[in-house]
Amino acid sequence: MTLKKKLAGKFIVFDGPDGSGKGTQLRLLAEALSGQGLEVVLGKDPGGTEIGDRIRAVLLRHDLSEMDVRCEAMLFMASRAQLVGEVIEPALAAGKVVLCDRFISSTCAYQGAAGHDPHRIIELGRFAVGTTWPQLTLIIDVPTEEGFRRTGRKPHHARKQRSRTDASQGLLLDDVEHDAMESRPIAYHRKVRKLFLELPSEYPGRVEVVDGSAPTAEVHRRVLEVLERVDF
Repeated sequence: MTLKKKLAGKFIVFDGPDGSGKGTQLRLLAEALSGQGLEVVLGKDPGGTEIGDRIRAVLLRHDLSEMDVRCEAMLFMASRAQLVGEVIEPALAAGKVVLCDRFISSTCAYQGAAGHDPHRIIELGRFAVGTTWPQLTLIIDVPTEEGFRRTGRKPHHARKQRSRTDASQGLLLDDVEHDAMESRPIAYHRKVRKLFLELPSEYPGRVEVVDGSAPTAEVHRRVLEVLERVDF
């Protein structure tokens, strides 16, 4: 079966720790599938819709130190609910493949590393997106130190004292200032990576880990191998 036929009407998420190269791999797969004649729809989490982008703006432009962590989590889920209803479900119904940069798996890892129960996060996610979960989540994995090197952050950066930085999901925003990212110690990022590698067994859909430490072309080849191998 060709990838065009196999992936039509499928929802695939690229996720992983900072510096993994997931965005690059998503782009390369989108180009490869488009080249085979498959219609590809790209999703961005959070955001990707007019309403979702407004929610993203709240998360990006405001001091989240005063925002209750439950409020923050529900804002992320609200953005996903809109993305699913407005973009993902119509695309899947039309037989297109949806490739999304991050999804609920990110909240499991980043908030889980801050001490919140990933199982509860999945419960909240079920309310937000219903049954529309990715058939496949690709975790592009790199060692934490390599991720820091790629993003230009310093592993020894001293932690800044903030009222609740441990609860914030702000690192899920790729356009957040590096100051906020660097406020997290490397130990936190190691926890994030660990949780990505061991997403709860009840996480909906299949999860596959791809070693992202190789050159870009080799990682892309590994992604294609996974897509050829897995059954949806």
